Amino acid sequence: MVMEPKMAGAISNADWAQDEDIADPSPLPTIPGYRLLIRPLKVQGKTKGSILLPDSFQDDINYLTTVGRVLAVGDLAYRDDEKFPLGPWCQVGDLVCYGKMNGNKLRYKGVNLIMLYDDQIIMKIEDPSDVDPMFNIAS
Repeated sequence: MVMEPKMAGAISNADWAQDEDIADPSPLPTIPGYRLLIRPLKVQGKTKGSILLPDSFQDDINYLTTVGRVLAVGDLAYRDDEKFPLGPWCQVGDLVCYGKMNGNKLRYKGVNLIMLYDDQIIMKIEDPSDVDPMFNIAS
């Protein structure tokens, strides 16, 4: 008897991202505690010249980069002075990177979102092209 891993049917964070033409939900829910509400960004499927990128290539890019925009910050996020002695790592509107399998996925008002803990943010970035090698030619 072959047993499949429990995560076999899980959706990766990169696959959870939707096109940006879908507006952010409004109003946003109140986020409790140490959590952040993230809108994942999607890797483009074609270049500026409309050349379609192979799925395997998009999968490689998704594996390397998981980027999202912070929509909301919980009332207790980044308030632990021992953990965050220099203050918050990010705020609403920032673009952030996070682990591929981190967070809880949820759909709110038809928009796919990810709920992360404040310490699951890997880094804050200014521009997705800084981490996504296809961003410049795909957007």
